[in-house]
Amino acid sequence: MNKSLNGRDLPFHLVNSLFLLLLVATMILPIWNTFVISISSNISSMHGGIRLWPSEPSLEGYRTVWQRIELWRPFALNVLVTLVGTFVHVLLCAMAGYVLLHKGLPGRKLITSFILLTMMVPNEAVMIPLYVVNKELGLLNSINALILYSLVSGFSILLMRNFFGAVSYEMAESAKIDGAGEFRIFSTMYVPLAKPGLATVALFEFVSRWNQLTPGLLYITDQKMFTLQVALRSLVIQSDSTSSNLFMTPNVRMAGVMLALIPLVAIYPFVQKYFVTGLMVGATKE
Repeated sequence: MNKSLNGRDLPFHLVNSLFLLLLVATMILPIWNTFVISISSNISSMHGGIRLWPSEPSLEGYRTVWQRIELWRPFALNVLVTLVGTFVHVLLCAMAGYVLLHKGLPGRKLITSFILLTMMVPNEAVMIPLYVVNKELGLLNSINALILYSLVSGFSILLMRNFFGAVSYEMAESAKIDGAGEFRIFSTMYVPLAKPGLATVALFEFVSRWNQLTPGLLYITDQKMFTLQVALRSLVIQSDSTSSNLFMTPNVRMAGVMLALIPLVAIYPFVQKYFVTGLMVGATKE
């Protein structure tokens, strides 16, 4: 019986597998083509078409974009802003989620409704107000403006609240009876038991901050303070932010794109276990 069912399901599995392979190919092929062009020589990279293998392997593009164009400056700034911003974001959202977990919190439902309301407001609607606030506070052309941008989010707060809700409430009550304070309960009980949630929020925020373009365009005009995405934008469109005497060959542009992808590819294997677990817990949470 099972064999006959498997036989009838075989065409579906074949079609499904072929579709998934095609879908994966459409994602991998552009990245592979970018990588191949980035490790091609200047002249070879100027030939059109899709490349599956470099005809003249060379690291000229990486040397040019790292040394002559000095992409290491926005790269280092992006690393600093992303790491600090992600850490503070996870910390604040975890603490807010823990507070919302308490049923005795005055106005708990009202606060939760307000947080949900902030998630419905598009970023484009608050761009000008945020610019005015940063200008009045003297944060323009400052790294603080980049770190403070989207420092908390309603999605992360509610996600952390759901993860903390999986922790036994009786454990917290027993700790209080033993004399433990709220901060000790939060740091020694809830945080260790919610590592998948923390990893999920951290990964989302890390990717978001690493790829952020809007704050760099809004708050930064000094070229020395350009973030990586702003520098790559200038590099790809050959704007005045790069030297007019330097001709941008395709391998130089693609080398910059690949340098921006490396941290995202490198960090995922370390958080994949927690990330997958976090998504499964969030999906089954009632």
